[in-house]
Amino acid sequence: MNTKKRSSQSQEIRDNGDEPFIVNIDCLAKRNNYYRTALWTGENLQVTLMSIPVGGDVGLEVHNNLDQFIRIENGTALAMIGKSKSSLTYRKPVNSSYAVIIPAGTWHNIVNTGMVPLKLYSIYAPPQHPFGTVHRTKEEAEKH
Repeated sequence: MNTKKRSSQSQEIRDNGDEPFIVNIDCLAKRNNYYRTALWTGENLQVTLMSIPVGGDVGLEVHNNLDQFIRIENGTALAMIGKSKSSLTYRKPVNSSYAVIIPAGTWHNIVNTGMVPLKLYSIYAPPQHPFGTVHRTKEEAEKH
């Protein structure tokens, strides 16, 4: 019986949903170099990895029908959240000790304020992007 283990260092970064999946999320989030890569897409939940370049941002957005959880794995950023696009009144510097939880219908943006790419993962419930989504850059994501 072959019980060879695949480490997260060698594991391919791709959408593994909707089967059970165990992963070192910290390792894969730090290895991901694309703006957005779907890691797991199920019927009710989705996990994506993101890499935001120095000075870049996730992008000002609102998800009216889903809640979002963002976990910073590496880097520093400014999280901005508010009830309207023009009123992001809840602002907080964040780093790898932080998670940002965003209720449905809430405007938000995460801006990389550090000197290295910001590495994070985002959980959407329900899923936001099609199975297997890979956006190499923010510009590519904005075209979809």
